[in-house]
Amino acid sequence: MIDEIIAEMQRVAQHAVGPDGREMLLLPLAEVRRIANARGLSLCEIEILALDNRILPARYQRNLGTVGWEGQSKLRRATVAVVGAGGLGGWIIEGLARMGVGKLIVVDADVVEENNLNRQLLATEASLGQPKTELAVARVAEVNAATEVIAHHTWANADNFVDLLATAEVVVDALDTLPARFELQHAAARLHIPFVHGAIAGYVGQVMTVFPGDAGLHALYGQGDIPQRGVETRWGNPAATPMMIAAWQIHEVIKLIVGRGEPVRHRLLLFDAEAGTMDLLRLS
Repeated sequence: MIDEIIAEMQRVAQHAVGPDGREMLLLPLAEVRRIANARGLSLCEIEILALDNRILPARYQRNLGTVGWEGQSKLRRATVAVVGAGGLGGWIIEGLARMGVGKLIVVDADVVEENNLNRQLLATEASLGQPKTELAVARVAEVNAATEVIAHHTWANADNFVDLLATAEVVVDALDTLPARFELQHAAARLHIPFVHGAIAGYVGQVMTVFPGDAGLHALYGQGDIPQRGVETRWGNPAATPMMIAAWQIHEVIKLIVGRGEPVRHRLLLFDAEAGTMDLLRLS
């Protein structure tokens, strides 16, 4: 059956020119859906089969020059956990789904409130009071139905982090309290997976990637008592700052999965949109 599916893909694919100037085959979304339905396979399975045979699902045409064939295949097979589906998390979920990550584990216990409407992708007037995890599932189904979302509408903590994230290759910090961020970093270390941190306050945001064994957040905040929240309680959370930081977190995840580029490791990338500056700080 596999050979028949590949032959069918080749027959219905469109010819195009790739970023290297060579001819390639593009498989339209309508054909991905039709073949999946006819063969009783998932959209993700059809896309992986296509990629393995140098047939590109057309939706990833503009990814190819950045991540390449092998990179797109790795993304399609990857599982990424996003803890928090609010200001950072909504944009991260959106970007990873559009890039073609195969499976997203989304953890959040909140529902949409009015103060979320200024900055959170999943928050709309119509979604007030609805769980953010349910909204994440619905949103991903709209933008990339081949991406599976495993949603956990629950409070994540030191007791359940490891169980919730056990199948992830990378975990992304989209939380809003410092103690929870530390617990998430420790859980990632126990699972031997990278932890991509991001935080915002006002016009300012920060990003770093922490590997198991790295000091990570401890290099920023030390080993003593940790405050519940930071300066965002005074500086606020405007619309564009989470977009800015989420974009960098998405790139960090993509680099880790694809295996290309240099993660922001042992360093802190600090943005100040008000001052128009970006600093890369070396962490001891």
